[in-house]
Amino acid sequence: MNILITGCNGQLGNEMQLLEKVHPEHNYFNTDVAELDITDQQAVEAFVNEHDIDGIVNCAAYTAVDKAEDNEELCTRLNAEAPAYLAHAIGQRGGWMVQISTDYVFDGTNHTPYVEDDDTCPNSVYGKTKLVGELNVQKLCERSVVIRTAWLYSTFGNNFVKTMIRLGKEKAELGVIFDQIGTPTYAHDLAVAIFAVIEKGVQPGIYHFSNEGVISWYDFTKAIHRIAGITTCHVKPLHTAEYPTPAARPHYSVLDKTKIKQTYGIEVPYWEESLEVCVHKLLNEKG
Repeated sequence: MNILITGCNGQLGNEMQLLEKVHPEHNYFNTDVAELDITDQQAVEAFVNEHDIDGIVNCAAYTAVDKAEDNEELCTRLNAEAPAYLAHAIGQRGGWMVQISTDYVFDGTNHTPYVEDDDTCPNSVYGKTKLVGELNVQKLCERSVVIRTAWLYSTFGNNFVKTMIRLGKEKAELGVIFDQIGTPTYAHDLAVAIFAVIEKGVQPGIYHFSNEGVISWYDFTKAIHRIAGITTCHVKPLHTAEYPTPAARPHYSVLDKTKIKQTYGIEVPYWEESLEVCVHKLLNEKG
């Protein structure tokens, strides 16, 4: 198959590129904005048709959650309109599409893990635009899979894990939110799940994927520091109210992974095991 990967320079896009070597039977077109501006509908249609694309994995998104509150137009173009252009282009060809979405489509007031058909109620510009993107993709491409994920991190780009390692080495004390609960997602594990979808064939619908387990940002930070061998930084718990942000965060965003596990036979790693893999890679990279 000819597969278009968008957002190839991001966390997930980079992990997809690493796994492409394990799946050499397909032909990949790894693009970021320099190769293909997905907010340009004509450019998208031309690229998909000229390269005879069979499927699209859209890893591109506007993910600066707080900045999105003041950049709604750009956020809408990238998270809502661009997925529609991609879905329309591949849908007309009878192809398939995998769209990556987010836990921010929920308001975070649940006390049990979110399943795919729970009511959506985003309370941020980021969440609202990602939800519109989901709906557009499902409407315009019959063979589409939407995967909602949360708390993404990797060895690539900027993310919470890298930031906490850096701050842990720089500061004697660090305050981290303890009353927001969720599950981290190692981008490598999400990429493995996406390839399972590709290899076993798209079963249209919405799916949830994160690593297994449930923690707070505070507990996550404590684990990052322990694994990284950081002992000189005192991590103290903060209430959300003590750390106000422009965009509202879901207080509870644990995702139920039963559907994707049963449909695609995926084994989902425990969050701490995946965190250890990532942190050790980061430490080894720095020698």
